[in-house]
Amino acid sequence: MPERTEKQRQDLVRELAGVVRGEVSGAAADRALVTMDASNYRRVPEAVVAPRDAGDVAAVLRVCRERGVPVVPRGGGTSIAGQATGVGVVLDFTRHLRGIGDIDPEARTATVQPGVICDDLRAAAARHGLTFGPDPSTHSRCTLGGMIGNNSCGSHSVAWGTTADNVEELRLLTYAGEEVRAGRGTDATGAPTGLPPHLADGVRALIGRELALLRTGFPELPRRISGYALDALLPENGTDLARALTGSEGTLGVLTEATVRLVEAPAARALAVLGYADESGAAEAAHTLLPYGPLTVEGMAADLVRDATGLPKGGAWLFVETGGGSAAEAVARAEEICRAAGGETTGHTVVADPAGQRALWRVREDASGTATRLRPDEGGASLPERSRGLGGEAWPGWEDCAVPPARLGPYLRDFRALLGQHGLRGTPYGHFGDGCIHVRIDFDLLSRAGIGRFREFSVDLADLVVAHGGSLSGEHGDGQARAELLPRMYGSELVSVFEEFKALWDPAGGLNPGMLVRPARLDENLRFEVLPRGPVPVEFGYPQDGGDFSAAVRRCVGVARCRTERVVPGSSEVMCPSFRATGEEQHSTRGRARLLHEMLAGEVVTDGWRSPEVRDALDLCLSCKGCRSDCPVGVDMATYKAEFLHHHYAGRVRPAAHYSMGRLPQWLRGAAPLAPLFNAAARTPLGALGKRLGGIAPQREIPELAAEPFTRWFARRSRERTAPLDAARTVVLWPDTFTTYLAPQVGRAAVRVLEAAGQQIAMPGPGVCCGLTYVSTGQLDTARKVMRRTLDRMERADGHPLVVLEPSCAATLRTDLPELLPDDPRAAALAASVRTFAEALEERAPDWRPPRLDRPVVGQTHCHQHAVLGDAADRRLREKAGLTGTLSGGCCGLAGNFGFEDGHWDVSVACAEEQLLPAVRDAPDGAEVVADGFSCRTQLAQLGPRPGRHLAEVLAEGLDGAGG
Repeated sequence: MPERTEKQRQDLVRELAGVVRGEVSGAAADRALVTMDASNYRRVPEAVVAPRDAGDVAAVLRVCRERGVPVVPRGGGTSIAGQATGVGVVLDFTRHLRGIGDIDPEARTATVQPGVICDDLRAAAARHGLTFGPDPSTHSRCTLGGMIGNNSCGSHSVAWGTTADNVEELRLLTYAGEEVRAGRGTDATGAPTGLPPHLADGVRALIGRELALLRTGFPELPRRISGYALDALLPENGTDLARALTGSEGTLGVLTEATVRLVEAPAARALAVLGYADESGAAEAAHTLLPYGPLTVEGMAADLVRDATGLPKGGAWLFVETGGGSAAEAVARAEEICRAAGGETTGHTVVADPAGQRALWRVREDASGTATRLRPDEGGASLPERSRGLGGEAWPGWEDCAVPPARLGPYLRDFRALLGQHGLRGTPYGHFGDGCIHVRIDFDLLSRAGIGRFREFSVDLADLVVAHGGSLSGEHGDGQARAELLPRMYGSELVSVFEEFKALWDPAGGLNPGMLVRPARLDENLRFEVLPRGPVPVEFGYPQDGGDFSAAVRRCVGVARCRTERVVPGSSEVMCPSFRATGEEQHSTRGRARLLHEMLAGEVVTDGWRSPEVRDALDLCLSCKGCRSDCPVGVDMATYKAEFLHHHYAGRVRPAAHYSMGRLPQWLRGAAPLAPLFNAAARTPLGALGKRLGGIAPQREIPELAAEPFTRWFARRSRERTAPLDAARTVVLWPDTFTTYLAPQVGRAAVRVLEAAGQQIAMPGPGVCCGLTYVSTGQLDTARKVMRRTLDRMERADGHPLVVLEPSCAATLRTDLPELLPDDPRAAALAASVRTFAEALEERAPDWRPPRLDRPVVGQTHCHQHAVLGDAADRRLREKAGLTGTLSGGCCGLAGNFGFEDGHWDVSVACAEEQLLPAVRDAPDGAEVVADGFSCRTQLAQLGPRPGRHLAEVLAEGLDGAGG
């Protein structure tokens, strides 16, 4: 299909908009968001359509057919082989077509539309004691349509099979607009039921002619996903057209509805974790556990595990889940498996606690992301990072080969040897019980030589998989990554039958061209080929990416944990609050990373750092830093946003909020002497005018300035001290802007508690500032000046812990300071000295016992503390004080300047309503509301039923009650 001119593309968009009820867009931002999935590939579409119903799908197909435009169905965009990328029109099913129809508990079936999220179906089925068996690691954001398109599997396939094993009926539209209702069985002519006459005749004739080849040409193994499953159309297999179409990757028809089978969900589960000396030992053992009826047999080696806490001793592990009618029954089955594994293991443990199981499964589910970053000691042999002490990048492409489970051990040994022959490294993991291995390999996909090696290795690995009786794909489909190599698995004769089958369904070749048959080469359309070859001049140091902003943006591989629509109850996760508030891809971490990628590419997003598309997407980024910790690959969108804003507004007038709130330390320092006058004016029409001029949301109340700044109180108090400070017991208390001018009671409380714990307090002289507000608004030149001045004035504090009460300021000092001043050794030294309030007490006064408060606690862990600082010391301190319960995760939604900026009110409130406000409303009487961040406390004061306090205030009050 020929390329179209810009006028033809615009005409296409206009015609589609005239016939489709859903959203139609040819805008650069919307096209840029779907150029990639979670694979190595990139293709640029002409338009994106979010259909509202099957009628919209039919209308799109008609227009595209008349114009000769390809159509690509797309779900969550987490495909790893490239099949969710495409030219022409992309059908985005994540916005609409998300209905769950009838759930029949007796028949154990459910009718779903293609945009239904897997976890949504599982939640609906759970009300009947049922579940949908297939559960890929992306189950919280992948769609049923995508799972059917790829024949997805997941960790429970040893018990419940692949998606194809769980499909009852499919409704589709062909590129020609014909309706298909694919099920099982034949009509009176012997053709599969549910087909238009001409298609039924063609399929019947093809299958009848090729019976012998179809009976002998497919390997027998549980995870054979590659190619078209034409053997499902054999009479002895029930002529199961629905099964045959599952895994066809949108190349034969566009799914509009599916009836799927459900399975009984165990009432209780347990997890047996078995340790082995090495990966081969685990692989050899996996298939021997299948007779005991486990729900999962997952494998993982030590080179993928960053923290082995809770795992038995070993160099590799099997995660074997069991189910039962009760917890005791599930545990008994897990213990039986441990006994069966016997002396082959290096140790084992059984985890019955659901929270403990979730923590361990998180390690496994995040592997598709964490495996993309090899540690320095793991190699990265094909990239220059290793010479700089950095971990290498690793990529999909050979993510899910599968062999017969009994062959897994020998296959893995040969696979490791083949990696070594090509000078490559990877960390295998995955579905050992099904013989399916996931691996990210450190291909160099940036240079011509590296791409050549990628191709050579791919050919050799295809031959190795076939030699072991395996399938090139065992879960994610062939897409562009492997379709070119299907003749090596099936032979040219059977691949020719695939091509005939495709021609019957789609003679015009309009559905997802380049996939499965007549494929593009596996080394074409690589997503990195459009990126700059040299470093992009930037302000931050990007130490984890060798100072290369392109490498930082490349971190996003598209697994889309940021697109999870709701936080798991009891989870402390933060990422990505703006996406959960809006549901828009551009407001997810992945979406923003995709736009930055396209900004660097310059093909779709053409204005570089001046791009309005990137600016608009970043506008609703709260800079919560949640992605820094919650993203499996550590994408740091808060830093990327600050970088972008710096360049975007260089030499230009900034938004008013950047001048008012971005320079907040200056304004508060100047207004402090006039605090009473300022507070009074804020309550008059002058306050409303000031908010309008300052770009502040009219719904917001301006916080009151303190009558006496904390620094002035501390200086007055210090003048009364006669004895010199004891250096061994001295800590330096950081006078952050918020504590100093807006919440001095927090500082006073912290001084009381620290002194009660035997510490003496020093404070830096005037003029120190972490630079937080300048960083968050992208005023990086000013931020550096402020930080250098701070370093000059902080030298006398060397050797003492720096106690920072405001989590956002502590995070800025610990991360942004050294990353903006990477060549100043004082920055790293100061960052290393930063301690939170709880960390300082734990380190400096380990034997000190806080007052016993003995009451429940609610509130929120500050998002920056969660992402950068950690809250383990805080949890231990609360426990010592008898403050029981856990704080919620997420983000309060105020997030520094974000929630105060005009235009952000709705998103700010939505974020607060996700976890923080409901937790406080539901808190029992007498519960303590703890919120260490000034933003969190302000949000509670303005939206919540009860105010929050810093932990220092709570403990100081306890000292009063205890006579301290």
